[in-house]
Amino acid sequence: MQILDWVVLSLTLLTIVLYGTWKTRGSKNVKDYIKGGGEAKWWTIGLSVMATQASAITFLSTPGQAFHDGMGFVQFYFGVPIAMILICMVFIPLYHKLKVYTAYEFLEGRFDLKTRSLTAILFLVQRGLAAGITIFAPAIILSAVLGWNLMLLNIVIGVLVIIYTVTGGTKAVSVTQKHQMAVIFTGMFIAFFLILSYLPDGITFSKALDIAGASGKMEVLDFSFNLENRYTVWSGLIGGTFLALSYFGTDQSQVQRYLSGKSIKEMRMGLIFNGLLKVPMQFFILLVGVMVFVFYQFNASPINFNPQSTKAVNESEYSAKYKELQVQHYQIQIDKKFIIHNYINSNDDKYAYYLDKVNDVDYKIREKAREIIDKVALETNTKLESNDKDYVFIHFILNNLPRGLIGLLLAVILSAAMSSTASELNALASTTAMDLYKRNRTIELSEKHMVRASKLFTLGWGILAILIACVANLFDNLIQLVNIIGSLFYGNVLGIFLLAFFFKYVKGNAVFVAALITQAIIFILYYLDLKEVINLEYLWLNFVGCISVIIIALSIDLKKLSKTNILTLIFLISILGYFAFEILKNSAII
Repeated sequence: MQILDWVVLSLTLLTIVLYGTWKTRGSKNVKDYIKGGGEAKWWTIGLSVMATQASAITFLSTPGQAFHDGMGFVQFYFGVPIAMILICMVFIPLYHKLKVYTAYEFLEGRFDLKTRSLTAILFLVQRGLAAGITIFAPAIILSAVLGWNLMLLNIVIGVLVIIYTVTGGTKAVSVTQKHQMAVIFTGMFIAFFLILSYLPDGITFSKALDIAGASGKMEVLDFSFNLENRYTVWSGLIGGTFLALSYFGTDQSQVQRYLSGKSIKEMRMGLIFNGLLKVPMQFFILLVGVMVFVFYQFNASPINFNPQSTKAVNESEYSAKYKELQVQHYQIQIDKKFIIHNYINSNDDKYAYYLDKVNDVDYKIREKAREIIDKVALETNTKLESNDKDYVFIHFILNNLPRGLIGLLLAVILSAAMSSTASELNALASTTAMDLYKRNRTIELSEKHMVRASKLFTLGWGILAILIACVANLFDNLIQLVNIIGSLFYGNVLGIFLLAFFFKYVKGNAVFVAALITQAIIFILYYLDLKEVINLEYLWLNFVGCISVIIIALSIDLKKLSKTNILTLIFLISILGYFAFEILKNSAII
């Protein structure tokens, strides 16, 4: 990091914080503070929705995901456009008609207070954890790569977000997110074109794609219906749709973004804008990671991109063995250059075959290096991360970009962290204030009191998020961790809302009991998967949770159901039964 990088980084972040604070100061009532005055245009809604989901984890982890595993992760987002259409048709008209401040407010009118409170609490638990991870993600990686103090970074990111979120509420979040998305898109496009410019003479973009394809990185679609495969077309379309419906339709951090819209039309256009742009945006970010992979076919790369892990191993008794693997890795890189040169010049498929084989050898060498790191971590009782997916892109940035642009790309990462965290704190405070605090008070509370209370709740959740970030730990891949946390709760919450929308006979007691039972089932399934008793990828938890809560609730109120709902119940039980059979068939149980 040079002085110019520090200047670019500091000015970018301070400008966003100060502008958001100045532009949105002085909210006088709850509508201004929580709904942003109900004045947002569709492009503000669309960018705000996108910025809320596109956290720093997206820009750190996704390129690393593509570097190691290719483009298949894009299938995770295939359900987003479908979900956007359904939310525009069903959710938005109801929310707008009832003039709700939170998504969970609707549930009390349809069911009862305890169902509203339970759903709000489920949201607060999962989103509160996610807010801490959103801060922790860039902090742990930047601290490892740059040597910055981890706890100080957590505090700095958290405090910057708290300043403008407490001051301006929803409007501050939306205003700053437009500028943050501009910084993010600018930085990512610059990085992409710089990577292409760094490739050797004669390696055009199309040839780079050929190299990536021959290395197995361009396999975008997997049509197999295998529950053990994490990312397939079907897990994206089915599990991804349920996850996106739950996230965009019932998660207050997203609902609050479009509830600030000026009209139903503006809300719908904002979500459609997000739905149309989301998959291409994620495809592009993954493509950046693939191009980084191609870049490292011609340039030296570490055997593991996490510098802290490498340093710890080099200071251990396994240093000689690790260095031996590094020598093998460098030799493989020399071989790959020769094979790629022949493949590009001759276009002979046999070289594509050789490249695929040599990449397999390189993967095994990297795997052995990870095993050594894990051994050192175990024997020294230290926290070392052997999975280096989250470090690939930041390693490229710091070692290859010119001065000034390093600061800009770091600003991209921190801006993304701030935008997502701001939305989360804003939503957590709104839900706490409206669904728990105000609703359970017996006296009438003034507008001034509620604005002050919302600001205090924002501050409180911000401090809690910083504390969670300070005690958090890495888990495989950060972008997967956030999605796993969501998948543990989202299916259940979505099922509650679908019961409210489409099953008029079902009452609050049945839904409340069904939600508690379903949440227990989801936790048990995830535990069994962790223990490798069953094989169930986390995306399917959204589907199972949603279907389960509907089946259980309908079964409890069976006597009150119409013939149509009974037939629906039988159909859902059949689907869940087939799904359970597939799980058991691929498990250690039968």
